[in-house]
Amino acid sequence: MASKINEYDFAGKKAIVRVDFNVPLKEGKITDDTRIRGALPTLKLILEKGGSLIIMSHMGKPKGKVKPELSLRQIVDAVSEKLGVPVQFAEDCQKADEQAAALKPGEVLLLENLRYYAEEEGKPVGIDKEDPAYEDAKKAMKASQKEFAKKLASYADCWVMDAFGTAHRKHGSTAVIADYFAPEDRMLGLLMEKEVKAVDNVLNNIQRPFIAIMGGSKVSSKIGIIENLLGKVDKIILCGGMTYTFAKAHGGEIGDSIVEMDKLDVALGVEKLAAENNVELVMAPDATCCDGLDFGTMTVKEGAKKEVYPSNAIPAGMEGLDAGPEAQANFAAAIKGCKTILWNGPAGVFECDDFCAGSKAIGEAIAEATAEGAFSLIGGGDSVACCTKFGLTDKVSYISTGGGALLEAIEGKVLPGVAAVQG
Repeated sequence: MASKINEYDFAGKKAIVRVDFNVPLKEGKITDDTRIRGALPTLKLILEKGGSLIIMSHMGKPKGKVKPELSLRQIVDAVSEKLGVPVQFAEDCQKADEQAAALKPGEVLLLENLRYYAEEEGKPVGIDKEDPAYEDAKKAMKASQKEFAKKLASYADCWVMDAFGTAHRKHGSTAVIADYFAPEDRMLGLLMEKEVKAVDNVLNNIQRPFIAIMGGSKVSSKIGIIENLLGKVDKIILCGGMTYTFAKAHGGEIGDSIVEMDKLDVALGVEKLAAENNVELVMAPDATCCDGLDFGTMTVKEGAKKEVYPSNAIPAGMEGLDAGPEAQANFAAAIKGCKTILWNGPAGVFECDDFCAGSKAIGEAIAEATAEGAFSLIGGGDSVACCTKFGLTDKVSYISTGGGALLEAIEGKVLPGVAAVQG
Protein backbone atom coordinates (compact mmCIF):
# COMPACT_ATOMS: atom_id res chain seq x y z
CA MET A 1 0.00 0.00 0.00
CA ALA A 2 1.28 3.47 -0.91
CA SER A 3 2.55 5.64 1.91
CA LYS A 4 1.30 9.08 2.95
CA ILE A 5 4.06 11.60 2.50
CA ASN A 6 3.43 13.17 5.93
CA GLU A 7 3.92 9.79 7.60
CA TYR A 8 6.96 8.59 5.66
CA ASP A 9 10.39 8.50 7.32
CA PHE A 10 12.75 10.27 4.91
CA ALA A 11 15.67 10.39 7.37
CA GLY A 12 18.87 9.40 5.57
CA LYS A 13 16.95 8.48 2.40
CA LYS A 14 17.13 9.77 -1.14
CA ALA A 15 13.78 10.75 -2.63
CA ILE A 16 13.33 11.13 -6.38
CA VAL A 17 10.48 13.56 -6.95
CA ARG A 18 8.64 14.10 -10.23
CA VAL A 19 7.61 17.75 -10.37
CA ASP A 20 6.24 19.93 -13.15
CA PHE A 21 8.85 22.64 -13.64
CA ASN A 22 7.76 23.26 -17.24
CA VAL A 23 7.72 26.99 -16.55
CA PRO A 24 7.46 29.74 -19.18
CA LEU A 25 10.79 31.35 -20.04
CA LYS A 26 11.69 34.53 -21.87
CA GLU A 27 15.36 35.07 -22.73
CA GLY A 28 16.27 32.45 -20.13
CA LYS A 29 14.29 34.11 -17.36
CA ILE A 30 11.20 32.62 -15.71
CA THR A 31 8.09 34.72 -16.39
CA ASP A 32 5.75 32.75 -14.12
CA ASP A 33 7.06 30.62 -11.25
CA THR A 34 3.66 29.27 -10.11
CA ARG A 35 4.65 25.66 -10.80
CA ILE A 36 7.88 25.92 -8.83
CA ARG A 37 6.10 27.50 -5.88
CA GLY A 38 3.45 24.77 -6.05
CA ALA A 39 6.06 22.04 -5.51
CA LEU A 40 7.90 23.76 -2.64
CA PRO A 41 5.83 22.31 0.25
CA THR A 42 6.65 18.74 -0.86
CA LEU A 43 10.33 19.44 -1.49
CA LYS A 44 10.82 21.32 1.78
CA LEU A 45 8.99 18.62 3.75
CA ILE A 46 11.41 15.94 2.51
CA LEU A 47 14.43 18.08 3.40
CA GLU A 48 13.00 18.95 6.83
CA LYS A 49 12.49 15.25 7.53
CA GLY A 50 16.17 14.50 6.89
CA GLY A 51 16.01 13.33 3.30
CA SER A 52 17.95 14.35 0.20
CA LEU A 53 16.24 15.35 -3.04
CA ILE A 54 16.59 14.29 -6.64
CA ILE A 55 14.22 16.50 -8.63
CA MET A 56 13.13 15.52 -12.12
CA SER A 57 10.94 17.31 -14.65
CA HIS A 58 10.42 17.92 -18.35
CA MET A 59 10.44 21.25 -20.15
CA GLY A 60 8.72 21.84 -23.45
CA LYS A 61 8.64 19.26 -26.24
CA PRO A 62 12.19 18.47 -27.38
CA LYS A 63 10.99 15.08 -28.68
CA GLY A 64 14.13 13.18 -27.74
CA LYS A 65 16.59 15.84 -28.86
CA VAL A 66 18.89 18.03 -26.77
CA LYS A 67 17.70 21.62 -27.14
CA PRO A 68 19.62 24.19 -25.02
CA GLU A 69 16.64 26.55 -24.95
CA LEU A 70 14.70 23.81 -23.10
CA SER A 71 17.43 23.01 -20.58
CA LEU A 72 16.45 22.93 -16.92
CA ARG A 73 19.85 24.43 -16.14
CA GLN A 74 18.12 27.77 -16.73
CA ILE A 75 16.02 27.36 -13.59
CA VAL A 76 18.68 26.09 -11.16
CA ASP A 77 19.22 29.48 -9.53
CA ALA A 78 15.48 30.10 -9.15
CA VAL A 79 14.91 26.68 -7.55
CA SER A 80 17.91 27.23 -5.24
CA GLU A 81 16.52 30.59 -4.16
CA LYS A 82 13.03 29.24 -3.52
CA LEU A 83 14.25 26.15 -1.64
CA GLY A 84 16.83 28.06 0.34
CA VAL A 85 19.58 25.53 -0.40
CA PRO A 86 22.11 25.22 -3.26
CA VAL A 87 20.84 22.99 -6.06
CA GLN A 88 23.30 20.78 -7.91
CA PHE A 89 22.67 20.00 -11.58
CA ALA A 90 23.02 16.73 -13.50
CA GLU A 91 23.77 17.38 -17.18
CA ASP A 92 22.21 14.06 -18.23
CA CYS A 93 19.25 12.50 -16.42
CA GLN A 94 20.47 9.01 -17.36
CA LYS A 95 24.06 9.52 -16.22
CA ALA A 96 23.64 10.91 -12.72
CA ASP A 97 24.71 7.82 -10.74
CA GLU A 98 27.73 9.36 -9.04
CA GLN A 99 26.02 12.67 -8.22
CA ALA A 100 22.99 10.89 -6.79
CA ALA A 101 25.09 8.48 -4.74
CA ALA A 102 27.09 11.35 -3.24
CA LEU A 103 24.03 13.25 -2.00
CA LYS A 104 23.92 13.84 1.74
CA PRO A 105 20.79 14.59 3.79
CA GLY A 106 19.58 18.12 3.02
CA GLU A 107 21.25 18.23 -0.41
CA VAL A 108 19.44 18.65 -3.72
CA LEU A 109 20.14 17.48 -7.27
CA LEU A 110 18.11 18.61 -10.30
CA LEU A 111 18.20 16.32 -13.33
CA GLU A 112 18.34 17.64 -16.88
CA ASN A 113 15.17 17.66 -19.02
CA LEU A 114 13.70 14.15 -19.03
CA ARG A 115 12.30 14.62 -22.53
CA TYR A 116 15.77 14.93 -24.02
CA TYR A 117 15.21 11.17 -24.10
CA ALA A 118 12.30 9.95 -26.25
CA GLU A 119 12.01 7.05 -23.78
CA GLU A 120 10.41 9.40 -21.23
CA GLU A 121 7.26 9.75 -23.34
CA GLY A 122 7.63 6.25 -24.74
CA LYS A 123 6.69 7.11 -28.32
CA PRO A 124 8.70 6.10 -31.39
CA VAL A 125 10.36 9.11 -33.02
CA GLY A 126 10.83 9.56 -36.75
CA ILE A 127 8.37 6.90 -37.87
CA ASP A 128 4.83 7.43 -39.06
CA LYS A 129 1.95 5.59 -37.40
CA GLU A 130 0.89 4.30 -40.81
CA ASP A 131 4.29 2.69 -41.38
CA PRO A 132 4.07 -1.14 -41.16
CA ALA A 133 7.12 -1.08 -38.88
CA TYR A 134 5.46 1.28 -36.39
CA GLU A 135 4.07 -1.41 -34.07
CA ASP A 136 7.47 -3.10 -33.75
CA ALA A 137 9.08 0.30 -33.08
CA LYS A 138 6.43 0.97 -30.44
CA LYS A 139 7.17 -2.33 -28.65
CA ALA A 140 10.91 -1.63 -28.74
CA MET A 141 10.33 1.86 -27.33
CA LYS A 142 8.20 0.50 -24.48
CA ALA A 143 11.03 -1.85 -23.53
CA SER A 144 13.48 1.06 -23.66
CA GLN A 145 11.11 3.15 -21.55
CA LYS A 146 11.28 0.52 -18.80
CA GLU A 147 15.08 0.67 -18.80
CA PHE A 148 14.92 4.47 -18.75
CA ALA A 149 12.58 4.44 -15.72
CA LYS A 150 14.66 1.75 -14.01
CA LYS A 151 17.76 3.96 -14.24
CA LEU A 152 15.90 6.93 -12.70
CA ALA A 153 14.63 4.69 -9.90
CA SER A 154 18.14 3.40 -9.17
CA TYR A 155 19.14 6.83 -7.87
CA ALA A 156 16.76 6.80 -4.92
CA ASP A 157 15.12 4.92 -2.05
CA CYS A 158 11.62 6.26 -2.68
CA TRP A 159 9.56 7.96 -5.39
CA VAL A 160 7.22 10.91 -4.95
CA MET A 161 4.77 11.87 -7.72
CA ASP A 162 3.94 15.57 -7.45
CA ALA A 163 3.37 16.58 -11.08
CA PHE A 164 -0.39 16.72 -11.56
CA GLY A 165 0.05 18.47 -14.90
CA THR A 166 1.52 15.27 -16.35
CA ALA A 167 -0.44 12.73 -14.31
CA HIS A 168 -2.62 11.88 -17.32
CA ARG A 169 0.42 10.60 -19.21
CA LYS A 170 1.94 7.15 -18.74
CA HIS A 171 5.50 8.41 -19.03
CA GLY A 172 8.69 6.91 -17.64
CA SER A 173 8.93 9.27 -14.70
CA THR A 174 5.19 9.63 -14.01
CA ALA A 175 4.05 6.01 -13.98
CA VAL A 176 6.47 3.35 -15.28
CA ILE A 177 9.02 4.17 -12.55
CA ALA A 178 6.55 2.92 -9.93
CA ASP A 179 7.37 -0.66 -10.93
CA TYR A 180 10.83 -0.27 -9.39
CA PHE A 181 9.69 0.77 -5.91
CA ALA A 182 7.88 -1.20 -3.24
CA PRO A 183 4.33 0.13 -2.65
CA GLU A 184 5.35 1.60 0.71
CA ASP A 185 8.16 3.57 -0.99
CA ARG A 186 5.99 5.44 -3.48
CA MET A 187 3.61 8.27 -2.63
CA LEU A 188 1.76 11.32 -3.85
CA GLY A 189 3.31 14.69 -3.06
CA LEU A 190 1.41 17.37 -1.15
CA LEU A 191 0.42 19.18 -4.36
CA MET A 192 -0.91 15.96 -5.92
CA GLU A 193 -2.86 15.18 -2.76
CA LYS A 194 -4.50 18.60 -2.95
CA GLU A 195 -5.30 18.19 -6.65
CA VAL A 196 -6.84 14.76 -6.18
CA LYS A 197 -8.88 16.03 -3.23
CA ALA A 198 -10.09 19.06 -5.21
CA VAL A 199 -11.31 16.87 -8.08
CA ASP A 200 -12.95 14.51 -5.57
CA ASN A 201 -14.71 17.50 -3.99
CA VAL A 202 -16.17 18.52 -7.34
CA LEU A 203 -17.22 15.05 -8.46
CA ASN A 204 -18.03 13.11 -5.30
CA ASN A 205 -18.82 15.69 -2.65
CA ILE A 206 -21.14 17.91 -4.63
CA GLN A 207 -22.94 20.73 -2.85
CA ARG A 208 -25.82 21.94 -5.00
CA PRO A 209 -26.52 23.83 -7.14
CA PHE A 210 -23.48 22.69 -9.14
CA ILE A 211 -22.49 24.77 -12.17
CA ALA A 212 -19.77 24.14 -14.74
CA ILE A 213 -18.46 26.89 -17.00
CA MET A 214 -16.89 25.50 -20.16
CA GLY A 215 -15.20 27.98 -22.46
CA GLY A 216 -12.56 27.93 -25.14
CA SER A 217 -12.65 27.80 -28.89
CA LYS A 218 -13.68 24.25 -29.76
CA VAL A 219 -16.56 21.95 -28.88
CA SER A 220 -14.44 18.99 -30.03
CA SER A 221 -11.80 19.46 -27.32
CA LYS A 222 -14.42 19.61 -24.56
CA ILE A 223 -17.11 17.19 -25.72
CA GLY A 224 -16.05 14.31 -23.46
CA ILE A 225 -16.04 16.41 -20.32
CA ILE A 226 -19.26 18.22 -21.28
CA GLU A 227 -21.09 14.92 -21.78
CA ASN A 228 -19.75 13.58 -18.47
CA LEU A 229 -20.74 16.73 -16.60
CA LEU A 230 -24.27 16.73 -18.00
CA GLY A 231 -24.98 13.77 -15.74
CA LYS A 232 -23.69 15.63 -12.67
CA VAL A 233 -24.33 19.38 -12.90
CA ASP A 234 -27.47 21.46 -12.43
CA LYS A 235 -26.34 24.17 -14.84
CA ILE A 236 -23.68 24.51 -17.50
CA ILE A 237 -22.46 27.67 -19.19
CA LEU A 238 -21.02 27.06 -22.65
CA CYS A 239 -19.09 30.09 -23.87
CA GLY A 240 -16.07 31.22 -25.85
CA GLY A 241 -15.57 30.20 -29.46
CA MET A 242 -17.87 27.20 -29.18
CA THR A 243 -20.78 29.68 -28.93
CA TYR A 244 -20.71 30.10 -32.69
CA THR A 245 -20.77 26.38 -33.47
CA PHE A 246 -24.00 26.15 -31.43
CA ALA A 247 -25.41 29.25 -33.15
CA LYS A 248 -24.56 27.84 -36.58
CA ALA A 249 -26.16 24.50 -35.67
CA HIS A 250 -29.47 26.36 -35.47
CA GLY A 251 -28.95 28.10 -38.80
CA GLY A 252 -27.64 31.34 -37.33
CA GLU A 253 -25.38 33.81 -39.10
CA ILE A 254 -22.00 34.05 -37.39
CA GLY A 255 -19.98 36.22 -39.77
CA ASP A 256 -16.28 35.35 -39.62
CA SER A 257 -16.47 33.78 -36.16
CA ILE A 258 -14.66 30.54 -35.38
CA VAL A 259 -16.81 27.48 -36.09
CA GLU A 260 -16.50 23.70 -36.35
CA MET A 261 -18.77 22.86 -39.26
CA ASP A 262 -18.27 19.13 -38.70
CA LYS A 263 -19.49 19.41 -35.10
CA LEU A 264 -22.93 20.98 -35.67
CA ASP A 265 -24.66 17.67 -34.93
CA VAL A 266 -22.51 17.29 -31.81
CA ALA A 267 -23.72 20.70 -30.59
CA LEU A 268 -27.35 19.71 -31.11
CA GLY A 269 -26.65 16.43 -29.32
CA VAL A 270 -25.29 18.31 -26.30
CA GLU A 271 -28.47 20.40 -26.16
CA LYS A 272 -30.60 17.25 -26.32
CA LEU A 273 -28.57 15.55 -23.58
CA ALA A 274 -28.85 18.63 -21.37
CA ALA A 275 -32.64 18.60 -21.76
CA GLU A 276 -32.84 14.89 -20.99
CA ASN A 277 -30.83 15.44 -17.79
CA ASN A 278 -32.80 18.55 -16.78
CA VAL A 279 -29.60 20.60 -16.91
CA GLU A 280 -30.00 24.34 -17.46
CA LEU A 281 -27.88 25.20 -20.50
CA VAL A 282 -26.73 28.82 -20.53
CA MET A 283 -25.40 30.25 -23.80
CA ALA A 284 -24.37 33.75 -24.85
CA PRO A 285 -27.30 35.52 -26.55
CA ASP A 286 -25.01 38.32 -27.74
CA ALA A 287 -21.38 38.78 -28.72
CA THR A 288 -18.86 41.57 -28.80
CA CYS A 289 -17.50 41.50 -32.34
CA CYS A 290 -14.71 43.11 -34.33
CA ASP A 291 -13.42 43.20 -37.89
CA GLY A 292 -9.78 43.89 -37.10
CA LEU A 293 -8.15 42.10 -34.19
CA ASP A 294 -4.43 41.46 -34.69
CA PHE A 295 -4.00 38.08 -32.98
CA GLY A 296 -0.21 38.46 -33.08
CA THR A 297 -0.15 41.58 -30.92
CA MET A 298 -3.60 41.11 -29.36
CA THR A 299 -4.54 44.67 -30.30
CA VAL A 300 -7.37 46.10 -32.37
CA LYS A 301 -6.16 47.56 -35.65
CA GLU A 302 -6.63 51.25 -36.26
CA GLY A 303 -10.00 52.01 -37.85
CA ALA A 304 -11.46 48.60 -37.00
CA LYS A 305 -15.11 48.38 -35.92
CA LYS A 306 -16.15 46.92 -32.56
CA GLU A 307 -19.88 46.21 -32.18
CA VAL A 308 -22.29 44.03 -30.19
CA TYR A 309 -24.59 41.71 -32.18
CA PRO A 310 -26.87 38.78 -31.36
CA SER A 311 -24.71 35.64 -31.42
CA ASN A 312 -26.83 34.22 -34.24
CA ALA A 313 -26.93 37.40 -36.33
CA ILE A 314 -23.34 38.50 -36.82
CA PRO A 315 -22.78 40.22 -40.16
CA ALA A 316 -20.17 39.10 -42.70
CA GLY A 317 -16.71 40.45 -41.96
CA MET A 318 -17.31 40.63 -38.21
CA GLU A 319 -15.93 38.07 -35.78
CA GLY A 320 -17.37 37.20 -32.38
CA LEU A 321 -14.54 37.64 -29.85
CA ASP A 322 -16.25 37.93 -26.47
CA ALA A 323 -19.54 37.42 -24.67
CA GLY A 324 -21.73 40.51 -25.00
CA PRO A 325 -23.23 42.59 -22.15
CA GLU A 326 -26.46 40.55 -21.96
CA ALA A 327 -24.47 37.30 -21.89
CA GLN A 328 -22.25 38.67 -19.11
CA ALA A 329 -25.29 39.46 -16.99
CA ASN A 330 -26.83 36.04 -17.71
CA PHE A 331 -23.62 34.24 -16.77
CA ALA A 332 -23.29 36.14 -13.49
CA ALA A 333 -26.93 35.42 -12.64
CA ALA A 334 -26.48 31.70 -13.36
CA ILE A 335 -23.41 31.50 -11.10
CA LYS A 336 -25.00 33.42 -8.22
CA GLY A 337 -26.14 31.11 -5.44
CA CYS A 338 -24.29 28.03 -6.72
CA LYS A 339 -22.40 25.97 -4.13
CA THR A 340 -20.05 23.98 -6.40
CA ILE A 341 -18.37 25.71 -9.35
CA LEU A 342 -15.99 24.37 -12.00
CA TRP A 343 -14.46 26.79 -14.52
CA ASN A 344 -12.45 25.67 -17.53
CA GLY A 345 -11.92 28.01 -20.45
CA PRO A 346 -12.46 31.74 -21.09
CA ALA A 347 -15.51 33.46 -22.59
CA GLY A 348 -13.50 35.25 -25.23
CA VAL A 349 -10.10 36.49 -26.33
CA PHE A 350 -9.28 37.62 -22.80
CA GLU A 351 -5.64 38.32 -23.65
CA CYS A 352 -6.87 41.47 -25.41
CA ASP A 353 -8.32 44.06 -23.01
CA ASP A 354 -11.05 44.89 -25.53
CA PHE A 355 -12.43 41.35 -25.32
CA CYS A 356 -11.90 40.26 -21.72
CA ALA A 357 -15.16 41.56 -20.19
CA GLY A 358 -16.98 38.23 -20.51
CA SER A 359 -14.24 36.25 -18.78
CA LYS A 360 -13.92 38.96 -16.11
CA ALA A 361 -17.66 38.83 -15.42
CA ILE A 362 -17.45 35.06 -14.93
CA GLY A 363 -14.39 35.34 -12.67
CA GLU A 364 -15.92 38.05 -10.50
CA ALA A 365 -19.20 36.13 -10.17
CA ILE A 366 -17.25 33.03 -9.09
CA ALA A 367 -15.30 35.10 -6.54
CA GLU A 368 -18.58 36.45 -5.10
CA ALA A 369 -20.11 32.97 -4.88
CA THR A 370 -16.93 31.66 -3.22
CA ALA A 371 -17.12 34.45 -0.63
CA GLU A 372 -20.65 33.24 0.11
CA GLY A 373 -19.45 29.68 0.78
CA ALA A 374 -19.21 27.98 -2.63
CA PHE A 375 -16.37 25.59 -3.52
CA SER A 376 -14.79 26.84 -6.76
CA LEU A 377 -12.27 24.85 -8.79
CA ILE A 378 -10.43 26.69 -11.56
CA GLY A 379 -8.58 24.54 -14.08
CA GLY A 380 -6.84 24.92 -17.40
CA GLY A 381 -4.13 27.39 -18.29
CA ASP A 382 -6.41 30.06 -19.74
CA SER A 383 -8.82 30.06 -16.79
CA VAL A 384 -5.88 30.32 -14.40
CA ALA A 385 -4.45 33.15 -16.50
CA CYS A 386 -7.83 34.90 -16.31
CA CYS A 387 -7.80 34.70 -12.51
CA THR A 388 -4.27 36.10 -12.46
CA LYS A 389 -5.14 38.92 -14.88
CA PHE A 390 -8.20 39.98 -12.91
CA GLY A 391 -6.59 39.62 -9.47
CA LEU A 392 -8.86 36.77 -8.40
CA THR A 393 -6.37 34.03 -7.49
CA ASP A 394 -6.96 34.50 -3.77
CA LYS A 395 -10.72 34.74 -4.16
CA VAL A 396 -11.45 31.22 -5.44
CA SER A 397 -11.21 27.92 -3.55
CA TYR A 398 -8.65 26.05 -5.63
CA ILE A 399 -6.61 26.67 -8.75
CA SER A 400 -5.46 23.47 -10.43
CA THR A 401 -1.96 23.21 -11.88
CA GLY A 402 -3.01 20.68 -14.50
CA GLY A 403 -5.15 21.47 -17.52
CA GLY A 404 -5.30 18.19 -19.42
CA ALA A 405 -4.99 16.09 -16.27
CA LEU A 406 -7.83 17.96 -14.58
CA LEU A 407 -10.10 17.54 -17.60
CA GLU A 408 -9.40 13.81 -17.85
CA ALA A 409 -9.98 13.32 -14.12
CA ILE A 410 -13.31 15.16 -14.31
CA GLU A 411 -14.15 13.18 -17.44
CA GLY A 412 -13.95 10.13 -15.21
CA LYS A 413 -10.70 8.72 -16.59
CA VAL A 414 -8.12 7.06 -14.36
CA LEU A 415 -4.91 9.11 -14.30
CA PRO A 416 -1.84 6.87 -14.81
CA GLY A 417 0.25 9.05 -12.51
CA VAL A 418 -2.21 8.54 -9.65
CA ALA A 419 -2.91 4.87 -10.37
CA ALA A 420 0.84 4.10 -10.44
CA VAL A 421 1.19 5.37 -6.88
CA GLN A 422 -1.98 3.91 -5.46
CA GLY A 423 -1.66 0.57 -7.23
